[in-house]
Amino acid sequence: MAIFKSGNPAVQEKAYDGTIFEGIHTGEVMTIKDTMKKFGVLFMLMLGSTVFAWTQFYKGSDPTPLLIGGTVGMIVCSIAMSVKKQWSPILAPIYAIILGLFVGSASAIYDYAFQTKYPGIVMQAVGLTLVVALVMFVLYYTRIIRVTEKFKSVIIIATVSLMVFYLIQFVASTVFNTTIGAFTSASTPLGIGFSVVVVCLAALNLLLDFDMIEKGAEKQVPKYMEWYSAGALLFTLVWLYLEILRLLSKLKD
Repeated sequence: MAIFKSGNPAVQEKAYDGTIFEGIHTGEVMTIKDTMKKFGVLFMLMLGSTVFAWTQFYKGSDPTPLLIGGTVGMIVCSIAMSVKKQWSPILAPIYAIILGLFVGSASAIYDYAFQTKYPGIVMQAVGLTLVVALVMFVLYYTRIIRVTEKFKSVIIIATVSLMVFYLIQFVASTVFNTTIGAFTSASTPLGIGFSVVVVCLAALNLLLDFDMIEKGAEKQVPKYMEWYSAGALLFTLVWLYLEILRLLSKLKD
């Protein structure tokens, strides 16, 4: 029976399979405590690059290169870490920095666009993200919501489908200058409803990530998987933040 499943593209069962070969042990294994320490390191790296991108925007720099470069960089790093998990101690920090450049640019754009109609929209999104993350952790820790195999499967299918849709939107917009699924960005009941569903999906992915980290420690996977798992958790939090930011902007627009 599969133990590890996650809707997060960077964290799935196969990511842990094969990390201990033929019963050979590395001597150092993954722990929850050290994984969270590494998450803290990645978060600070992301925060630093986020502040840099934010500052560059308000200095007049075009945010497009960082947005496109950040998106491409995140995809490349995610694939690289999935293929070569042993490289995670090096790739995860790079991934966090790239993620920060994207987040900083996107946040600055929203802040600038809504500074009159909705001042403080970015900080409100940050606050709501932290609250949702805390609530999801409590729900997971107390087992109020149990991460069953059926639950995992549903979240994985929904998340992968959404990510493919987002990728198609990105390619269509940047390469073909065509808009697909315009309703997802519209401030209409349908657009707002879409954002609510996506925010809920991102929040539920946190449960899968918590479960992944806990099971990884129990299975005693190699130490480098702490970097891999920390990077995956960071991705989910950033995704949740961006979706909350989009939802707030639709509600105010």
